[in-house]
Amino acid sequence: MFMLGFPLLLVPFAIYNIVAFLLRGFVWTDPVFQVRMISQAEFALSWGDALVVVGLVFLFLEIAKATRMSRRSVVDHVLSLLLFIAMLIEFLVVPETATATFFLLLVIAFVDVIAGFTVSLRTAQRDVSLETVRSAD
Repeated sequence: MFMLGFPLLLVPFAIYNIVAFLLRGFVWTDPVFQVRMISQAEFALSWGDALVVVGLVFLFLEIAKATRMSRRSVVDHVLSLLLFIAMLIEFLVVPETATATFFLLLVIAFVDVIAGFTVSLRTAQRDVSLETVRSAD
């Protein structure tokens, strides 16, 4: 599968940057849609909220990818770490990224890095344990 070496969280990061730098004046808190709930409360989903939801979906896919052990998964983890570092630097330096939406995408990227390495280490531990049991027979 060719997507294994590609950090999927690059997609919401790229979407944010394209919108922030090409659509000057875009407001992430503007509602995408509003729905009146049964309780008569008004539920509004903003553009920023929608992008965070997209980021969470890609985070799920990234964690699912982390369960596969291969050389490509190591490359994937390194690329995810580089993406997180790039996002952190951009957050600290570029004024257009000083928003709650970008911060939440940054947190999602951080969770991706930590979860990816954790899942890989746990999977590798199980592989070593199985090898030890098999060689004892």
